[in-house]
Amino acid sequence: MAEKTPFHIVLIEPEIPPNTGNIARLCGATGTVLHLVGKLGFSTDDRYLKRAGLDYWSEVEIHYWDDLAALQHAYPEGRFIYTSKKAEKTHVEAAFKEGDFIVFGKETVGLPEELIEANRENTVRIPIFGKVRSLNLSTSAGIVLYEALRQTGRLERC
Repeated sequence: MAEKTPFHIVLIEPEIPPNTGNIARLCGATGTVLHLVGKLGFSTDDRYLKRAGLDYWSEVEIHYWDDLAALQHAYPEGRFIYTSKKAEKTHVEAAFKEGDFIVFGKETVGLPEELIEANRENTVRIPIFGKVRSLNLSTSAGIVLYEALRQTGRLERC
């Protein structure tokens, strides 16, 4: 059987070490590649980052990029799916494909408005009920990634 193309989680300027650590652990558990883009709000030596990832750091393929344009240039055929609470389409309405890059913004402000506007057709949101404005970044990454894995049949043989 042919090897499946991994998904990619892209974090634009993450600010909170435990979120990035939890997402790294998620990536290690699912064979997903992690891309950290731009200025990080912490050192990669941060003890909270390492604690959240536990002893799974060797299981994670991590790449660092100066900006999103550099990442996109390195993967010219890559399909980028952006996440925003302002999107019209939900994550379950997206048609994920193997190898997709799922992009998340920084915890305090999300993705830049101009990026969302320029990619409206490839931007998804997670439905939220009630008065809560947003979900935790690592929770959001898990929800969207597992939907992508489900849609592509990757959960059927676990």
